[in-house]
Order: sequence, then structure tokens, then C-alpha cells
Amino acid sequence: MPANSPNTNFGPPDGGARQLLQWGTSILGAGLLSAFLLETLLGGFSSTGAHTNLGWFAVIVALMCIPFGGLLTTLGLAKWLRNKILVRKR
Repeated sequence: MPANSPNTNFGPPDGGARQLLQWGTSILGAGLLSAFLLETLLGGFSSTGAHTNLGWFAVIVALMCIPFGGLLTTLGLAKWLRNKILVRKR
């Protein structure tokens, strides 16, 4: 890269690890809260499914948020650890 070319790297210095951790834990927390509310306040869950309409909504939210939030959180942790290792090597 020539010395006079502008820096085109406008991304965050941590590679987005903070945002991944922030959003991943938020989404994961929403899914866990949904599952907790399903079991405690929304009628529970049996082999035939949820007992109320709000219970079914909680099932849908939990089944979407828990895996996606878990993956985002895992990716954020991996990037954070990678950045930490790279800083140590410098």
C-alpha cells in the first residue's frame, strides 16, 4: 500500500467483538427470559406444546433467540480472545 493512500479501514479497532458480545448477550437474554416466562407465567410447556397463545409466542421467541444469540456471543468471545492474543504478540 502506498504511503500517501488514505486509510480505508473505518471499522472498529476491535473488529466488532464488542458489538457481537453486546447484541449476542442481549438476544440470548431475551430468549432465556422468554423461556423462563413460558414456564412460570404463561402456562408452561408439555409434550403437546404450550397451553396459551402467549405461551406459543414465547416458544417461538425462545427458539429463535437462544440459538442465534448463543452463536453471536460465541463469535464475539472468539474475536475478543483472538484480539487479546494478537495484542500480546506485539
